Amino acid sequence: MSEREEHQLKTPESVAADEGAIEIIRMWWSRGEPVMSVKPAFNDPAKFGELLAIAARHMAHGYAVRHGHDEKQAYNRILQGMSEVIKSDNVRTVAEPTAPTGSVQ
Repeated sequence: MSEREEHQLKTPESVAADEGAIEIIRMWWSRGEPVMSVKPAFNDPAKFGELLAIAARHMAHGYAVRHGHDEKQAYNRILQGMSEVIKSDNVRTVAEPTAPTGSVQ
């Protein structure tokens, strides 16, 4: 994976300083499709839905700042995209093999 340093995401200092912080999801766009690594860290799956809703708000703000979009319109487009995927009901989960715990790669 090669990405220019200025485009790489950084861990926020507040998170790095929080010993109780838990990374829940990493996402990439690779070969024309989303790829992610997830950790179901919440006991209640609704909490993950809340996290996605908050992430959508933050992403809309990012589109406003970085690309000049109207933030509300960007948020509505994000929700529209989510709704289309939910309605299509054709997303499949493909689990890639993982290295056994304790192995070195």
